[in-house]
Amino acid sequence: MERFSNEGTAFAGWTVSVRPAEGTQFIMSMFGRIREDITSVMERDPAARSWLEVLLCYPGLWAVWIHRISHALWGAKLRLPARMLSQFGRFFTGVDIHPGALLGRRLFIDHATGVVIGETAIVGSDVTMYQGVTLGGTGKGHGKRHPTVCDGVFIGNNANVLGNITVGENSRVGAGSVVLSDVPPNSTVVGVPAHIIYRNGQRVLITDPHDVKDPLSDALIALAARVEELEERLGAEPCPPDPFAAEEAERTAYRVELERLQTYVSMGEGI
Repeated sequence: MERFSNEGTAFAGWTVSVRPAEGTQFIMSMFGRIREDITSVMERDPAARSWLEVLLCYPGLWAVWIHRISHALWGAKLRLPARMLSQFGRFFTGVDIHPGALLGRRLFIDHATGVVIGETAIVGSDVTMYQGVTLGGTGKGHGKRHPTVCDGVFIGNNANVLGNITVGENSRVGAGSVVLSDVPPNSTVVGVPAHIIYRNGQRVLITDPHDVKDPLSDALIALAARVEELEERLGAEPCPPDPFAAEEAERTAYRVELERLQTYVSMGEGI
């Protein structure tokens, strides 16, 4: 994960305490970052057709660029101007990023509207977020109270990542999920509250309802125990060792069929 400079004012990875002799280099670096952001959108969004379209029609990029300025003001102890600029950005783009948040390089906020990133949130490089994502806190405590999202993470629309937790590198958060605990690297989590369904490319099967961390887990456990007891009384056959094998085989066959038809079928990518 990219390190942020503690010397001078952190400007989303840059340092804004620039001496006059370094002014030209700083400006070139700034435009280099803008070019890098646009290129990353072109690579990740099939709907992006030209640089001009990305520059004019992607409010998620505008929000990131406005944040870089407000974050510099925040680091320079100009807290009120920083907050005012962030509120202007919120009104203009629909994205609410606190000036204190640390954002890495090539952050892509697709569709933008309704995204909230809290004051102590840290977002790594090459992260993708969709509309409605919240990186929020869970209480009124001070200090680090918002999530840390590591490099290469994908967060689906309307997902909520709450509290001082970490989402590991290259992980994926499903749409509508509520993440309340750490996510290991290279994992996929879904649900309310979120639980792991894939890790390092392998399906994670939940056999213990406690792993779901749902308020109804105890009721599900009691129900499962009661069903097992009734089956024993009736002499029913025991459950197979892998109850999800048939479901996984069906899903695999479906994916193979989709891959075969990929040349002929559009799945609406980029919508």
